[in-house]
Amino acid sequence: MPSAQTPPEPGRPPHPADPVAASKTALRDRVVTARRRRPLLERRQVAEDLAAVLLGTPELRRAATVAAYVGVGGEPATGPLLAGLRAAGRRVLLPVLLPDLDLDWAVHTSDADLAPAPRGLLEPQGPRLGPDAVATADVVLVPGLAVSPAGLRLGRGGGSYDRALLRVPVGTPTWVLLHDDEVGLDVPGAPHDRHVTGAATPTRVVRF
Repeated sequence: MPSAQTPPEPGRPPHPADPVAASKTALRDRVVTARRRRPLLERRQVAEDLAAVLLGTPELRRAATVAAYVGVGGEPATGPLLAGLRAAGRRVLLPVLLPDLDLDWAVHTSDADLAPAPRGLLEPQGPRLGPDAVATADVVLVPGLAVSPAGLRLGRGGGSYDRALLRVPVGTPTWVLLHDDEVGLDVPGAPHDRHVTGAATPTRVVRF
């Protein structure tokens, strides 16, 4: 009986299934579903506790410039953290998504300076500093969905932060912000995936 699958084009080999990509998709779906189920009151408490944990670390107390982001959707909210950084006199850089999915950066001056952007993001409206501006940060805080015990971060799949982390000097703390149950998971890895040096949650900072 002939196969129901469409045969490959002449001269072009079939594309085998990518088990790493499939495993990443399954883990992303699991984490995103769990995040959607978190009650609103819990999300607010997560944001407050995460800010308190991070602002109490020696790395952020010593930092002059911090690269961060505005948490959206089911991500741990970063509003209290950003407010705390500004109140402490820190220079805060926020990402601006470029058409090729790379990241530019701009200084975060106030919540009124944030505007809606593609993909449901909120971005600063100040002067663009260029993709290399992330290299000036003393601490880099990034979003993610999970992290392995060795610091392998699972992102959304666009590769934006993998490219940004390539520009960060070795030795700079690069931490992914997560819920407690998203730390220490079995994250599938590909050659282009970048590791982080730590994970921050509402209860602790784990340094890898």
